[in-house]
Amino acid sequence: MSGESRLNVAMIIGSVRDGRVAPLVANWFAGQAERRDDVALDVIDLAETRLPDGLRGHFGGEKPEEVTGLRPRVEAADAFVVVTPEYNRSFPAALKLMIDSYHREWAAKPVGFVCYGGMSSGLRAVEQLRLVFAELHAVTIRDSVAFQSPWTLFDAEGNWPKDPAGPEGAAKVMLDELVWFGRALRDARAARPYGG
Repeated sequence: MSGESRLNVAMIIGSVRDGRVAPLVANWFAGQAERRDDVALDVIDLAETRLPDGLRGHFGGEKPEEVTGLRPRVEAADAFVVVTPEYNRSFPAALKLMIDSYHREWAAKPVGFVCYGGMSSGLRAVEQLRLVFAELHAVTIRDSVAFQSPWTLFDAEGNWPKDPAGPEGAAKVMLDELVWFGRALRDARAARPYGG
């Protein structure tokens, strides 16, 4: 498949917590995406891409360099995958800050989710993120990839889940949907810029 038809997907790793499991989950998902010839993945790890602690310049004035520096990558994405844990029935503050740092960059683009946590597998965080992204005119993908207690699923080197069939199937379904919506919305934005 030609590079032009590949979908530019930004994978956002939302956890910045010490001792986080996020890299294991994100690396596994990146492996799933890299098997495909219709996806080009850009990994945005919020632990490495440190944004300021507040929304400075949000209502006028200059935005911090960290925000403006990341903007081209967010803007260039045709679609997003958010990798998030569930903290206290919600998602991490660093992820909310990153989302709120941009506006039109999210509009009319699809967002898929890879989540993890305890008993709820991170799905309560995803439900809240759906509301946030709806406000930004993004389109969330129905099917997610969810890991219950991922620290028990990966080996010490962070390799494949012990039982890969279920997660691999979920990743394929979510990526298929993401690519379909991503292409449709990319074509629509090119034909008629979104004004929301």
